[in-house]
Amino acid sequence: MCGITGFWNFKADQTNAELLTTAKVMTAQINTRGPDSWGAWCEQTAGVAMGHARLAIVDLTAAGHQPMTSHSGGSVIAYNGEIYNADEIRKDLLAEGCQFRGHSDTEVILEACEAWGVEQACQRFIGMFAFSYWHKQQQRLFLVRDRVGIKPLYWGFNQGVLFFGSQLKSFTGHPKWSPTLDSNALTAYLRFNYVPAPYSIYSGVHKLQPGTILTIDASQQPKELRFWNLVDIAQKQQQRHNLSDGDLTQQLEQLLQDAVQRRMIADVPLGAFLSGGVDSSLVVALMQKVSPKPIKTFTIGFKETDFDESSYAERVAKHLGTDHHCLYLSSQEAQSIIPEIPNWCDEPFADVSQIPTFLVSRLARRFVTVSLSGDGGDELFAGYNRYLFGQNIWQKLRYLPHWLRAAGAKSLMRLAPSTWDKLAHIVPQQIRPNLFGDKVHKLAEIMQAATPEEFYKRIVSQWQNPAQVVKNSKEVAAYPWVNLEQHFAHLAQGGDKNNSLIATMQLLDMLTYLPDDILTKVDRASMAVSLEARVPLLDHRVIEFCWGLPLQMKIRAGESKWLLRQVLYQHVPRALIERPKMGFGVPIGQWLRGPLREWAENLLAADKLEIEGILEPGLIRQKWVEHLSGNRNWQYQLWGILMFQAWRERWL
Repeated sequence: MCGITGFWNFKADQTNAELLTTAKVMTAQINTRGPDSWGAWCEQTAGVAMGHARLAIVDLTAAGHQPMTSHSGGSVIAYNGEIYNADEIRKDLLAEGCQFRGHSDTEVILEACEAWGVEQACQRFIGMFAFSYWHKQQQRLFLVRDRVGIKPLYWGFNQGVLFFGSQLKSFTGHPKWSPTLDSNALTAYLRFNYVPAPYSIYSGVHKLQPGTILTIDASQQPKELRFWNLVDIAQKQQQRHNLSDGDLTQQLEQLLQDAVQRRMIADVPLGAFLSGGVDSSLVVALMQKVSPKPIKTFTIGFKETDFDESSYAERVAKHLGTDHHCLYLSSQEAQSIIPEIPNWCDEPFADVSQIPTFLVSRLARRFVTVSLSGDGGDELFAGYNRYLFGQNIWQKLRYLPHWLRAAGAKSLMRLAPSTWDKLAHIVPQQIRPNLFGDKVHKLAEIMQAATPEEFYKRIVSQWQNPAQVVKNSKEVAAYPWVNLEQHFAHLAQGGDKNNSLIATMQLLDMLTYLPDDILTKVDRASMAVSLEARVPLLDHRVIEFCWGLPLQMKIRAGESKWLLRQVLYQHVPRALIERPKMGFGVPIGQWLRGPLREWAENLLAADKLEIEGILEPGLIRQKWVEHLSGNRNWQYQLWGILMFQAWRERWL
């Protein structure tokens, strides 16, 4: 796990020393991604330079140093990530006459790209990776991102220079870097609380799509090639209807066991995050199954009991016999890291679970250099509450005329959320939803959706009309590369009309929410403390297997992640796992009314917003006043604004 950066000055008017110096300065901006060594390389005649910050995991010797030149001298790579089948690929390359200096996976990737070509090599890799690859003879640069988007890679042109790297802040080390805010991308950020790919917060700078190879030569005309496409897989995968529950459970366990064992290969100490939920408990159980000694596990505990899952993790850890570490935090300790967030989230990012993710990463780094995570289970096995909720609501709504739905929504919104909260007191507390009034208004918003795409967007949106919040803006398409109408029709043709919405929501989550929110959060938080996070549930072989499962293997009798649970219950008793889904949150709404109020008030001051000229003060102040009064809970909408404001102060 590392950080990469680089640039291509097409004028080629810099000296060798100038290119190397600039690459080193750019690398220094992402030093926490790789504190073990830094390297720089350039080809002066072309004007290309690469920088690399190394977190040594496999082959700790100088033989793994990057940027790395191939044995033939014909190509160079700067690489971030890990591939877990490097030994098998190395054997094949040795049989073809390739020579190796060390045993790093970097060298395997480099020699494979040179021997077989970039696309064919990528087809064979199992793992997470983002790399820049320079082919000297072709004078061509390849930028590559792994299938799911576990590792980040930005690219774009600015002031006549091509920039590329793991994080935007590395570009600040280049003297010609002069970015401008993309107001249209900012609207997408306010809708989702993250900037969705292929956009970035800066004009002309993009996130490389997962599973993509971008090729650039001196013509400065980028060409994209998808070497793995989840949309195609979702439409082509044959469902395994004729296999028994037992056969599918066995197949899944074998796949997961292999995925986990491959990710336990490291020349440094290794552990795992453990929340006590289904996904992380299964990963730890499979790790402990093959480990001769107790696996080190880590969780964060909060003194606010409504947000504390540590007791569940401790019960699972005790059952599995892990070496468990839990750090209990006060609100003050958690709040103290908030000013640091823009330093490691160098693009606006507002998933509040970034706070506990950073804290558990920092705890783990005291003991290990690599930690496995259970991320991906919700997307693959339909674990999010919104899937069943969405299916139940959409099945009822889609047969009603749109005008009737709109009228019903208007009726629901006539009563303020506070009034709905009072009415909800007639419902027994044990079954009464939290924030009932806000949920009624959310339902009213959802009811007005005319298509499955709009239905999904309204469910996941924070600001329903973000273009009204950002001055002089127009909202961009959130997923322009997906033909949703075609995909929805394909699912319906497969005879699963009633459940096609869930499959569509899963697909969109895999394409957007997973890489742009969940994996971004894990990458930035772990890399901020120089910790490598590995995600075995997102092994592409597991993904392809899951996409061929009928929905009844994911949701059965109202229980989500059904098949995944069957594997887990062979290792951990059901009684230790069964509980309502909590998520990985913090009481940010309470904090904004209390200890964070002064900090937030400074960032949301009306005169400040007016002078900056980016956001509409009136709309924001209205929500702030309503939130402070307790009549509405606008915590996530306001947190998105606050994280943008904190980012703007740091980076603009």
